[in-house]
Amino acid sequence: MQLGRALRIVLKCSPKLALGNIICLLIQGVIPLISLYLIKLIIDEVTVGLSIADKSSSFNHVLMLVIIAGGVAVISIICNLSARLLGESHSLIVTDHIQRILHSKSIEIDLNYYENPQYYNTLHRAQQEAPYRPNHIFNGLIQVAQSSVSAAAMLFLMFRFHWIVTVAVFVAVLPEIYVKLKFSGKLYNWQRRVTQDDRKSRYYGWILSTYAYAKEIRLFNLGSLFLKRYADLRGKLRTERLKISRDRSLAELFTQTVGVLVVFGSYGFIVYRAIHGKITIGDLVMYFQAFRQAVSYLRNILNGVAGLYEDNPFLNNLFEFLDLKPIVVDPIKPVPVPSPIKDGVVFNSVSFQYPSIARSALDDVSIRFNPGEVTALVGKNGSGKTTLIKLLCRLYDPSTGSVTIDGVDLREFNTVELRGRISVLFQDYVRYQMMVNENIWLSDTTEPLDLDRIKNAAQSAEIEEVINRLPNGFETVLGKWFDDSVELSEGEWQKIAFARTLNKDAQIVILDEPTSAMDAETEHEIFRRLKPLVRDKIIILISHRFSTVRAADRIYILDGGRISEQGSHEELLRQNGYYARLFRERSELYL
Repeated sequence: MQLGRALRIVLKCSPKLALGNIICLLIQGVIPLISLYLIKLIIDEVTVGLSIADKSSSFNHVLMLVIIAGGVAVISIICNLSARLLGESHSLIVTDHIQRILHSKSIEIDLNYYENPQYYNTLHRAQQEAPYRPNHIFNGLIQVAQSSVSAAAMLFLMFRFHWIVTVAVFVAVLPEIYVKLKFSGKLYNWQRRVTQDDRKSRYYGWILSTYAYAKEIRLFNLGSLFLKRYADLRGKLRTERLKISRDRSLAELFTQTVGVLVVFGSYGFIVYRAIHGKITIGDLVMYFQAFRQAVSYLRNILNGVAGLYEDNPFLNNLFEFLDLKPIVVDPIKPVPVPSPIKDGVVFNSVSFQYPSIARSALDDVSIRFNPGEVTALVGKNGSGKTTLIKLLCRLYDPSTGSVTIDGVDLREFNTVELRGRISVLFQDYVRYQMMVNENIWLSDTTEPLDLDRIKNAAQSAEIEEVINRLPNGFETVLGKWFDDSVELSEGEWQKIAFARTLNKDAQIVILDEPTSAMDAETEHEIFRRLKPLVRDKIIILISHRFSTVRAADRIYILDGGRISEQGSHEELLRQNGYYARLFRERSELYL
């Protein structure tokens, strides 16, 4: 059972609000009994007053009881409003707290999980249930407690009247609860089974409504295709869900009909006792109301318990995600990362295979990256270049072999400290819908936002002039998501990402296709300005442009996850292998 675990999360968010909510709801649990008894007294007093001469005295008694009943009603209103306010406040806090837990877990887990479709199913289910399930459980328990107090009082009254009426209360409610439990299990199993179809439908919805896909959808006339796929999936899900609801409704029709017959049969028994003088008119009204409320409160209790039973398997979705364990873990006693790096980075017979792909991405790769040098990686798409960079950043660990810095395995370092020494411009860089200065500063948030440093990085990335022409300069919001924002061209976005990479004072700088969206003149100027930055840094360059890689000190050619050639530009031309052939084929474009 995950109920206890969920409750600990809920109570931890705001213990004071939780306690206040409990107190209010327990008071509300006692009030119905008091109100019911006051109504009985009022009716009995009025009945007596009809047959006595002193009407004034009888009226005063009734008036006092009415005033007390009104005071109890006001207290009930205050408790209801207080409980609602406290409950809403607590619910908002819990929702934000759970989302924070989900986001923190999403950051903590390894990239390995993102390679696995099952992870996305787990995350999707957790995101669906997490914002409301724990809070729903807490409120359910409070409601069960409140209803239990009221139901106990009502059942006590009914038992005093006649034991058979007490039994009738349970007969009216139990079949309905059985149906609820049965179909809750069916619904849970169905939702787990269709998780992937639900994700697919949301994916098509995302494609149809997102700017990134808008151009191709119109150019290739894909709108009707994706609309149909979305509609087919939603139709299938809707049909299956409605079938469960229809079957449940038919079962509930039977159980509730039985419940109604039992309730009105009990009413007839109470009337029979009143006609034969066994109880007063006030008792008649009280028992009528007590029976109705006893059924209602007992139904609330059993529904609450059934709801907790229903919540427990759904909570498994949340905790299934939260219980994912990271694969890339820090050592108990990490070794400090060398600063500066002296002997360089070495890949020693490294092999690596992604969990969802049969073939190896890297196979027995040995490479050295020396400080003060620019090293280029060249190869076809899928040859292992980016995978090699991911291992260096310790986003993954090698399947076999090791990656070392100054002879120390990366697994001996603290991961955050290691990544703090590395700055990367990925080919699929991120476009942050934020101000320009923040876009550049995000590479090193351990330091305060320094505008001079940011301007230097922007200048080195050949983007400063463009930024100065923006409406608010470095404080201009980029993108299209928010008001008063400005969109940039593909090349300008890449320069912003390049500036972000250069803003970080890192010992290892990795550039993955850093100028793919730039013109040749801009590329030449950027690398001219990059040269003075090398000094004792390790610069790793991934590019298909020979105008970029030919200036590297050493070039490695990757083919099918292996190193096929290595050397300087001139050495590789003399080897007359893959690099030389490719260079000659593209020389007219790149020279």
